[in-house]
Amino acid sequence: MRITQHRGKLVVATALAAVLGLASPAWAVSSSTTVTAAPQSAEVGTAVQLLATVDCSADPTGGLGVTFFDGSDELESVPVNANGQAVYTLTLTTVGAHTITAAYNGNAECDASNNTTTVQATAAPNPPGPTPGFCLLACGGLINFSVGDITNNVNISPHKYGARNQQHPRQ
Repeated sequence: MRITQHRGKLVVATALAAVLGLASPAWAVSSSTTVTAAPQSAEVGTAVQLLATVDCSADPTGGLGVTFFDGSDELESVPVNANGQAVYTLTLTTVGAHTITAAYNGNAECDASNNTTTVQATAAPNPPGPTPGFCLLACGGLINFSVGDITNNVNISPHKYGARNQQHPRQ
């Protein structure tokens, strides 16, 4: 089956419905989830930290934690800590807007909930071109210098330092 944008949303909606429907018993209290990304915009290949915070009057720990999605792609399920937070580090591989969903799966005390945010992935800049002159460790890299008009004078002193008239044995 080819996943189109419409089918992708259907897959996410079905997965969320299954998580929301199966995770929490009828007596659980309601919860709300917020998700943030830092940074909100990053170059492809740069790490983005996703933080989901679950607010529930009961203890949100335990259960299946929070499942993170990038569009219709499931990324990872992460346990909720004692502060009601789940953290996941994502490295984006494609340019464009990424809709991130954090779905709290609920537990015996708290209902499931979810929230989304958008992360913009931009193309990495092109490296600078080579610069004229000598390069050491790659042009435009660590050390770069140009050769111009160099004059080098060497002065040799007629004075000898150290022991006088010592001869070294020949081998």
